[in-house]
Amino acid sequence: MKQKTFNTRMLVSCAVGAAISFVLMLLDFSLPIAPAFIKLDLSDLPALILAFSFGPFAGLLTELVKNLLHLLVTTTAGVGELSNFLLGCAFVVPAGLIYQRKKTRKMALLAMLAGTVCYSLVGIFSNYFIMFPFYTKVSGIPMEAIIGMCQKVLPFVDNQWKVILLSVTPFNILKGLLVSLVTFLIYKRISPLLRGRA
Repeated sequence: MKQKTFNTRMLVSCAVGAAISFVLMLLDFSLPIAPAFIKLDLSDLPALILAFSFGPFAGLLTELVKNLLHLLVTTTAGVGELSNFLLGCAFVVPAGLIYQRKKTRKMALLAMLAGTVCYSLVGIFSNYFIMFPFYTKVSGIPMEAIIGMCQKVLPFVDNQWKVILLSVTPFNILKGLLVSLVTFLIYKRISPLLRGRA
């Protein structure tokens, strides 16, 4: 009975978390230090919090439902959502796995750092092999135009690898660290509520 209650609470929390993530995904914005096509959002925040509370599967499930919801308003024919799902899972699943081993503040920091590293590394390969090739085909926007957007911020970016390594990857690291910081500040305050101990 206790396990059933836990599973029900996890599923309900993931549903609510995914809905919040979907809204946060819609509230994306550009930064002056990044090309216009790169948007910042905090939609991985609920998934990371739930991965800490219930384990990595909860984080993965939240990322999945968030992106399925976002397919309803996609402008990338699903390519952006696939990339977002892969990157989100690369962030929250390792973090959740590490934190489950020992739930301390030090382990939480280590978990979020590892998640940010995985997020950034997976981002390099997913952007090179999935996001950019498919997006340029679907949108009709050539890679040269994307490079041109990057050059407005970083004039020395002149090929796809430089776009990924010098524009996208630093942005992904920044996003991972920002989501980690917010999680670190609020997790302990809301975790009793999520797990029904408030």
